[in-house]
Amino acid sequence: MLRFIRALLPAMLALAGCAAPAAAQATGDAALTAQLEDLVVANRILAQEGILDVYGHVSARHPSRPDHYLMSRSRAPILVTADDIMEYDLDSQPIDPHGRRSVIERYIHGEIYKARPDVKAVIHTHSPTVVPFSVSEVPLRPVAHVASFLYVGVPVWDSRDVDDPDAVGMLVRNAALGKSLAQALGNKPVVLLRGHGDVVAAADVRTAVRYAFYTEVNARLQATAIALGGQVKYLSAEEGAAREKREADTDRGWELWKRKALGQ
Repeated sequence: MLRFIRALLPAMLALAGCAAPAAAQATGDAALTAQLEDLVVANRILAQEGILDVYGHVSARHPSRPDHYLMSRSRAPILVTADDIMEYDLDSQPIDPHGRRSVIERYIHGEIYKARPDVKAVIHTHSPTVVPFSVSEVPLRPVAHVASFLYVGVPVWDSRDVDDPDAVGMLVRNAALGKSLAQALGNKPVVLLRGHGDVVAAADVRTAVRYAFYTEVNARLQATAIALGGQVKYLSAEEGAAREKREADTDRGWELWKRKALGQ
């Protein structure tokens, strides 16, 4: 089904990630079509905004197969098209690879989806201002209301804590490392990887993009506040909880970022 839908998506979607036409909806799986579009756009947005570089990846749980997920083949995010999206089971084995190379760290995604039924989207970034918080004793904490989701705490996962031969390479190369990372994430939206970056988990792709973007923004603001000296007045747990209970206008940011990323 995934291969069939990809064949129907027009060149415009493949090249720019814009919305699929009515013909694609005629396949009878509009949810999957929409998920493919959002994955392409998410890659473009995060690359455009400097959150993803040549590396990093975005995935989404399959809308009709919760035991599968969707993610691009190994390719720079700014170049990702609908035809690059591959389907995986939760052991992170490709369903229909067609010779395409999988992302090495795909186990991040599969193991989080196994551990967190509530998660529908996962993003791994090398967000530049976040990395220093993964190697210092200063925890990443919310200083801006737009990053209130960080109020629950941001754990740091260290690959050296895992008794696995692949751990020394600092990449999540297998299921054991992915499982350890998922355990470190727990029920939180963000976890840092020592000297590596972060992982964001959310209920949908658009929310995951917002989390990834504002995690980087908050890291910049927090580093600036620390550099100014004196006490930093972080958001309290009460403020964070109150904000997260309110409905977020995720589509407002998505519309702007999408237009910028697609040059519209």
